[in-house]
Amino acid sequence: MEKWVVSAKRADFEQLANKFGIDPVIARLIRNRDQITDQEIDRYLHGKLTELHSWKLLKDMEQLLDILEEKIREQKKIRIIGDYDIDGVCSTYILLQGLKRAGAVADVDIPDRMKDGYGISFELINLAKEAGADTIITCDNGISAIEQIAYAKELGMTVLVTDHHEIPYEEQADGSIRTFLPKADAIVNPKQEDCPYPFKGICGGMVAFKVICGLYDRLGISVKETEKLLPFVAIATVGDVMDLTDENRILVREGLRRLQNPENEGLKALIRVNNLENREITAYHIGFVIGPCMNASGRLSTAKRALRLLLSEDTGEAAVLAEDLKALNDSRKDMTAKGVEQAVEQVEHTELLQDRVLVIYLPDCHESLAGIIAGRIRERYTRPVFVLTKGTEGVKGSGRSIEAYHMFQELVKCKDLLTKFGGHPMAAGLSLPEENVELFRKKLNENCTLTPEDMVEKIVIDVPMPMSYVTIPLVRQLSQLEPFGKGNTKPVFAQKKIRFADCRIFGKNRNVVKMQGKDEAGFSADCIWFGDGDAFLEKIREKEYWDVIYYPSINAFRGRESLEMVIQNIR
Repeated sequence: MEKWVVSAKRADFEQLANKFGIDPVIARLIRNRDQITDQEIDRYLHGKLTELHSWKLLKDMEQLLDILEEKIREQKKIRIIGDYDIDGVCSTYILLQGLKRAGAVADVDIPDRMKDGYGISFELINLAKEAGADTIITCDNGISAIEQIAYAKELGMTVLVTDHHEIPYEEQADGSIRTFLPKADAIVNPKQEDCPYPFKGICGGMVAFKVICGLYDRLGISVKETEKLLPFVAIATVGDVMDLTDENRILVREGLRRLQNPENEGLKALIRVNNLENREITAYHIGFVIGPCMNASGRLSTAKRALRLLLSEDTGEAAVLAEDLKALNDSRKDMTAKGVEQAVEQVEHTELLQDRVLVIYLPDCHESLAGIIAGRIRERYTRPVFVLTKGTEGVKGSGRSIEAYHMFQELVKCKDLLTKFGGHPMAAGLSLPEENVELFRKKLNENCTLTPEDMVEKIVIDVPMPMSYVTIPLVRQLSQLEPFGKGNTKPVFAQKKIRFADCRIFGKNRNVVKMQGKDEAGFSADCIWFGDGDAFLEKIREKEYWDVIYYPSINAFRGRESLEMVIQNIR
């Protein structure tokens, strides 16, 4: 069940339109995204790289750079330890390229999802020591590795942590919070409570990028050279589902611009193998095409394959590696579909259907797919979801949440049942003994304060706007609001009482419907629906008039442009 609500944020839209040379509808959309002052609106529309927050504002950054400079001078071996997801791979690439450009002796290791689990492990530390590494620098992990980093320090190693995840903590008897930090030589993470960095919502790739910006600045390397790394910051930011606000928006926009014609052979090959050549690469393509291919290596094989692709300088080798990643992702899709089917079956035919927090145990499911399946089930039921699988050392799982449920905080309340956990408000990973699975499910639901209202999907309409208002210039202006994604969603338009006529189904899977949408005033617009065409036609025969949610687009055919309304929801 969906609830449609209209965003009611107010401003003088005509005045804003005149001041910034935009349509009043665009002004309203910008206000709906909480850009209020002239300075905020100008930055939203025209933000430049020069407006990024300084790397100097990150706590411990100067200390970390002092150590790096010393290690580079002394030619001490530095080992980068990343993570197996898209943010971890991109962070690793950014640090490796940046350190090598700065003259460091550096190499990398990435944990195996199945064998090592998340983040820096005792085994990875031992391997680094055996390889003669003097220093370990983490990226996209390390903030919760209290014991592991203590062990590395016992071995006499220097340890630097760069991360963006939540700081581990526990609630005291008096309600106060006690945080825990590893005893690293320097920690750069904007989530540290005394870190003055003004924007906390950056990913691991962005933190790594800031480290390299600082290092280049210290060593007199041109800031222009950091721009080569922007596509990887953009991929990491979108792939790790960060809010596309503040400096994330600027960096993703600039990164996407450079992705249209990338210098990197691996990215070129990945774009080519996914038939994206000569097409505009958007945040959507990172999130749903390029990103999943890179993530598939860490899920079903080793993330080192994705890193190897990014590091490849040979066109032929890059083509082979890109084909391999696409094949892995295709396999991942099939396995995911089967897992989703099993999860739905379990929810629908057991007492789980009554739970406000779904804990689904699929022992035979590939553990790397738990997060994707949890996300799909969350979309279906609008509830927080944990999908658990059976590993070699107990049960592992991933969770995906809804806005009203802070997943990491809820896991803290269950930590006595868990062997390991970490994450964000909207996503988390955990492991626990098999005998605790049912106890975990019960405790989560006993603690849960979600109301029925929290679990109704809300569709927020930006502008109730008749299709007759839409023009090609207005659609072109909408592109100024891109990139779209979390924190900067694609605008939502709606109109009441539309009648559909001249409906025709296209596509070999009958998944495209083209039709005319006519309003009460007699205005008619070309409309298109993507989805099960037969089911859509059957539905619209039930009533004559429908309220619709749509997005206007330009259809270019044989050099002629025309307006087309993409129908997204009807009621």
